[in-house]
Amino acid sequence: MTTDASNNPLLDFSGLPRFDAITAEHVTPAIDHLLEKSYAVVAALEAPTDEVTWDNFVAPLEDASELLGRAWGVVSHLNNVVDTPELRAAYNENQPKMTEFGTAVAQNEALFAKYKALRASAGFDALEPARKRIIDNAIRDFRMGGAELPAEQKERFAAIQEEHAAVSTRFSENVLDATNDYKLTVEDEADLAGLPDDARQAAKALAEKEGKPGWMFSLHFPSYYPILQFADKRALRETVYRANATKASDLGEVFSKREDWDNTGNIVTLLKLRDEEAKLLGYKNFAEVSLVPKMAKDPEQVIAFLEDLARRARPYAEQDYAELSTFAKDELGIDQLQAWDIPYASEKLQEARYAFSAQEVKQYFPEHKVVDGLFRLISSLFSVTIAPDEAPAWHKDVRFFRIERDGKLLGQFYLDLYARAGKSGGAWMDDARGRRLGANGQLQTPVAYLTCNFTEPAVIDGKVQPSLFTHDEVITLFHEFGHGLHHMLTQVNELGVSGISGVEWDAVELPSQFMENFCWEWEVLSHMTAHAATGAALPRALYDKMLAAKNFQSGMQTLRQVEFSLLDMHLHYDFQPDGAKTVQQVIDEVRAKFSIVIPPAFNRFQNSFGHIFAGGYAAGYYSYKWAEVLSADAYAAFEEAQALGEDAVSETGKRYLREILSVGGSRPALESFTAFRGREPSIDALLRHSGMAA
Repeated sequence: MTTDASNNPLLDFSGLPRFDAITAEHVTPAIDHLLEKSYAVVAALEAPTDEVTWDNFVAPLEDASELLGRAWGVVSHLNNVVDTPELRAAYNENQPKMTEFGTAVAQNEALFAKYKALRASAGFDALEPARKRIIDNAIRDFRMGGAELPAEQKERFAAIQEEHAAVSTRFSENVLDATNDYKLTVEDEADLAGLPDDARQAAKALAEKEGKPGWMFSLHFPSYYPILQFADKRALRETVYRANATKASDLGEVFSKREDWDNTGNIVTLLKLRDEEAKLLGYKNFAEVSLVPKMAKDPEQVIAFLEDLARRARPYAEQDYAELSTFAKDELGIDQLQAWDIPYASEKLQEARYAFSAQEVKQYFPEHKVVDGLFRLISSLFSVTIAPDEAPAWHKDVRFFRIERDGKLLGQFYLDLYARAGKSGGAWMDDARGRRLGANGQLQTPVAYLTCNFTEPAVIDGKVQPSLFTHDEVITLFHEFGHGLHHMLTQVNELGVSGISGVEWDAVELPSQFMENFCWEWEVLSHMTAHAATGAALPRALYDKMLAAKNFQSGMQTLRQVEFSLLDMHLHYDFQPDGAKTVQQVIDEVRAKFSIVIPPAFNRFQNSFGHIFAGGYAAGYYSYKWAEVLSADAYAAFEEAQALGEDAVSETGKRYLREILSVGGSRPALESFTAFRGREPSIDALLRHSGMAA
């Protein structure tokens, strides 16, 4: 395989990625070629120069890094959405090379010295603020990358990075493999009592695809969760709960076949590596390392924030659980609530209390109406247009769009909505390309991947039915699109701080969680609903019921997120990986202190907790709640504007675009928030939106 772009599509940067041409065999030659060129650029930049400037130092290093990053980004993306043995092998072969290069650059004393010289030069003050921030970030990252360590410690630091990357990848692969491997076949339809028709149809289709009789369920969320939420048969609910709660663990259904899919050891290894890295860098624990580039000052501040939130939420959570337990006993005959009963009993309680069901609501959210309504809202808020576009994709279901303002291209995005085998679970946004103004004056516009795992359209009697979204899935789509807007609507022309680049991790969820609020606005929902059978819009009476139920069990849900966040912090703050205490004991201690609902002893959710063990949220999971304070307060500005009329709302939208979305990471997130809101953030709006205001 040559390194000519015409023969290796991974090396073609003339436009969008050529997903229709890229195969696993292209990966190694392309990455080797780009690494060779990047190492050559680094070697050239190490040489002494009379004067260090942006143009003779930062720009060429950024050029080389961007091409390598874009190619590897394509490979990483494919590995997440169309996992195959060949692609996985190619990814795993090249990941150590990429890690080695990244560590080598981060520890390069000559490059570090030049950044410091540029920072101290007379020309620094004349640079644009965005470039100043990039230089400051780079100096910080060199320090955190081990550039100041002695030689022997640098070598160990590099080894840690390589092993950490490999183990994190193995963690993700184990979760995906265990998820894909599990199949539950139900042959008696009576066992599916309570399950909605669309869930049965999907299970029937999966069974037929696998050549099996009856109905088949997997551990992909759209397949197993309807059982937990709707199936009347308690034993069936327990079966799927246990399978999901133990996947990739020593208790998993597939453990007897594949012991190497157990992530227990990988968790301990990752925690040990992170702790060792922290000690090498002179920090007491990895939580301190994680918080260096974040808004939060130190682990103690984060823990205090979370514990305060837990204290505020606990009375509401206790009331939620007491009501649920009483209802389950009196109305459902369940004397002792178990983990596999909670989604089912909660759904029944919500139906009884508010006279509607999640399944009833789902009939009003066909995919095309939801997507059109989302685009309509964005067009109204930010004066843009979104239109279908064309680009090669990795799967037939992927669609591609462009965002314009006044006929000028702002950005583009891929939309990959459905769950399928070989695709990692969850939902996420990632960047395919960042905004940048080249030396030739040509503007490179941003491109994003928007990925979800919703139920694919059913085929009934040979006719394709529209995919129906739950309201929670609608919220998920809005959430990910909020990330996408942050990336695509930036007006910063410097790659290192345009879009989501350079944004503090605990602020990056602000635009995503901000967008979720619109999923509860009548003016928005009324334009994005149409009943699957009748085409009728969502009735106002049903909307009012949904709104009344908006904070249903918000106390329990808040405590659950606090539990995850505190577990993450304590594992990276005061847990000793080589000590006598186990990870499970830390989990049990956090739950005993803060949780209302204690999962069964066999629960091993941590073995698939990809956010902190494979997704970049280590000692950072608190970011969801931290940023929710920001997003709720930001949305409160729109609520205040609504009372003043359309002009005020329009002006607030323009200010949000100007002060939050447009500036990306070019200034500290707190400055951006304060510029938008006129003050620092307050927790009051979050508590009010969650129904937990005093």
